[in-house]
Amino acid sequence: MFVFKKIVSQFFFPLPLTLCLCLAGLYLLWFTKKQRLGKIFVSISVFVILILSYGVVSAPLLLPLERKYEAYSAENTVESIKQSIDYVVVLGAGHTSDPSFPLTALLSKEGLFRLIEGLRIYRKNAGRKLILTGGSLGKPVATATVMAELAVELGISQSGIITLTESKDTKDEARMVKDIVENSPFILVTSASHMPRSMALFKKLGMNPIPAPTEHNIKETQGINPGLFFPNASNIHNVEKAIYEYMGISWAKLRGQI
Repeated sequence: MFVFKKIVSQFFFPLPLTLCLCLAGLYLLWFTKKQRLGKIFVSISVFVILILSYGVVSAPLLLPLERKYEAYSAENTVESIKQSIDYVVVLGAGHTSDPSFPLTALLSKEGLFRLIEGLRIYRKNAGRKLILTGGSLGKPVATATVMAELAVELGISQSGIITLTESKDTKDEARMVKDIVENSPFILVTSASHMPRSMALFKKLGMNPIPAPTEHNIKETQGINPGLFFPNASNIHNVEKAIYEYMGISWAKLRGQI
């Protein structure tokens, strides 16, 4: 089911979807007499990609997810709750196992952001455990293991780290973290766009996560940027992130997970 879900979701992303539509249009233009339909298919695919390449379209899709929770601040946490927090949980986001890469290049961009934010918070709350999640998904080592190795390289004691290496997705991570933290409050670190779904999944299991979102993609524009007037591939990526999360939320609701 996990692999099936990952494969099917790819077809709802704008780039694969529009490329398939464009290829269908080209086929009609070159090998059939349905010239008008072929032109419509090609035109729609080009228009959709062009529109989604602009921030004015992609930002409103991703912004509600990224801004639902504010960045974590120890100063804004109630003192009684802060004193009872024993765990900082960092959700994994994939990695590569190329041995020629340095540790900092093995983690995905999202994973690196999450780990750095987790370490920042952990250092401000000395004496608490750092829980790192992420399975191997067919790779020689698990994402959580790579994260732990990098954390140790950056000065974190191995004794302060707990790795959950069997999880496949956020649902699995929530269940495994539940076995450790039970109902006590803990700090949850993940990407800002992923935080709403993560919080819902963890809370559904009766846990009390304190959100610490990171890896924000939509930022306030400072002045006039010439790049605003040109298509940008990063905007398409932002649309894909938004679609992925909205599909994940819908799927979790259908399954009764949130």
